Amino acid sequence: MADQATVQRLEKASLDTKLKLLDLCHQTVIHIGGDLSVCDMMTAIWQYAIRYDVKNPRWPDRDRFILSKGHAAAVTSFSQAAIGCYDVADIYKEYATDFGRFGMHSCNLANPYVDVSTGSLGHGLPVATGMATALKKKRSPSRIYCVVGDGECGEGSIWEAALFAHQYRLGNLAVFVDRNHMSFDGFTEEYMALDPFADKWRAFGWDVVEIDGHDMGRIVDAIDGLPAVDSDRPTVIIGSTVKGHGVSFMENNSSWHAGCVKEDDWKKAKAELTEAYERKWGAN
Repeated sequence: MADQATVQRLEKASLDTKLKLLDLCHQTVIHIGGDLSVCDMMTAIWQYAIRYDVKNPRWPDRDRFILSKGHAAAVTSFSQAAIGCYDVADIYKEYATDFGRFGMHSCNLANPYVDVSTGSLGHGLPVATGMATALKKKRSPSRIYCVVGDGECGEGSIWEAALFAHQYRLGNLAVFVDRNHMSFDGFTEEYMALDPFADKWRAFGWDVVEIDGHDMGRIVDAIDGLPAVDSDRPTVIIGSTVKGHGVSFMENNSSWHAGCVKEDDWKKAKAELTEAYERKWGAN
């Protein structure tokens, strides 16, 4: 079971990232709803789970990260900045500029800390299975972490990749699904129902872990429970989340799939997130 010191450290780190996301959203348009829903899991991946050398982003034995949920590029950038990949100030300065390293989608041509360019939904997991296969053949100690959105799970390419991962026994592949039940068009169950979602992954031969994707203790426990990289079954961690989590006027509101937050709402959103953290842990 995750120790409280680790949980508090990661929850504070997640809060810091959420506040930075709101600062960026006050500056320009970002996909804030999905950034907030996946932020807790992303924080745990980058600040607890991943084996990574920020001084050598092409270290052969590093763990790989693939953002299949391509719209969560901003939270990825801040998560990488938190471990020293680059300065936070550079994200604000370069975001959405013509030749910047940071933008609506992750691009490995501009950013050496991005393994795979993503944006077209449904593409990241297939690439992850290919990379996992290559690493398995090399007997590499590396794990692939892939973040998938539930909205893209209506794509056939996701399920073809899921079949492939089971067939080729990719135990070095860990998928985190941001199950916030929403996409740009609204609620997933209204236009492309996914439930029984976990049972589908089980039927495809995966080990399935279902958690509250905002419960840092459960997230850490799920990471700690991942099998060895030389095991034979891929794992999917399905995090039940809320789009726009922690901000009252953004939660479950498709209008905040993407946007730019005005001054008053920016202050309100930051205050709500900070107060929620302080109610739990105190102002420290």
